[in-house]
Amino acid sequence: MIISERIFKILNEKHMSQSAFAKKVGLFGSTISDWKTKKTNPSADKIMRICEVLEVTPEQLLTGKGIDEDYDKATESVKEGFVITNTDKRILEDYHSLKDAQRKRLLKYMEALKQIEELEELE
Repeated sequence: MIISERIFKILNEKHMSQSAFAKKVGLFGSTISDWKTKKTNPSADKIMRICEVLEVTPEQLLTGKGIDEDYDKATESVKEGFVITNTDKRILEDYHSLKDAQRKRLLKYMEALKQIEELEELE
């Protein structure tokens, strides 16, 4: 989940409208809408004010700790010896910058690669 998705999740949980949120943070409503439609994130200079309005810490907003359902699962992976490298982080950032159709295509491509590998192992 990217930062803007976390923001909309929290807004929904707090029953706060995008326009009310925009006013409290000091942004135009169109900026908030762009985050949703273009799957972009707020600029770094707005993070602290966003956290104040949403009543979350920067760590929670940036990492998903206590917000994302999968956060605990990801933390468990690290505890089990699965180390997330800078390359892994870059791949995740690239993945989240894709449009929905591109993400779906990428996931199908990955599945196809796994199937090819399984077939090659049978030979």
